[in-house]
Amino acid sequence: MLKYLLLMFLIMVPVFACAAKMKQTTPPLQVVSYVDLNKYLGTWYEIARYPNRFQEGCVGTNATYTLLQDGKIGVLNQCRKRSLDGEISSAKGKAWVVDKKTNAKIKVSFFWPFSGDYWIIDLGENYEYAVVGHPNRKYLWILSRTPEMDETIYNRILERLRNQFYDVNKLMKTLQINPSTL
Repeated sequence: MLKYLLLMFLIMVPVFACAAKMKQTTPPLQVVSYVDLNKYLGTWYEIARYPNRFQEGCVGTNATYTLLQDGKIGVLNQCRKRSLDGEISSAKGKAWVVDKKTNAKIKVSFFWPFSGDYWIIDLGENYEYAVVGHPNRKYLWILSRTPEMDETIYNRILERLRNQFYDVNKLMKTLQINPSTL
């Protein structure tokens, strides 16, 4: 038994040391310097995302943000299931700013008391695109005001995401509606 414990110790110490070193080398996720919430409100189309269970089978995804009377933000997420002609699935929630200095760190809740971090980590100068991440880099969304994004802009976003230690190979592009039908 003692030999077994010693062997496990010798195996696990380097594993934990390596994991701790990796964790230390990834700097904290950086958000944009400031978000004008009035400019951020409105409809955003999902261009790409990290796969996640709550959006499984979603295409044509968009999110609409509105200012509520209590100062919070109303959230309406919608998508079509499996095809652009599929059934519409929607989720309503609320969001609130947790970092008043930047307005870039937001909490979103669809089921009280549970909430998640929604950090704006990249933003077009004219609010034509936004990139939303999570501090542990588990979630990622690239959003646009239109259902399509210029490939040059998309590739520049990917480069900035790499600099933020995101694995851009995990991104999946979202099938979107044809903008000419809007």
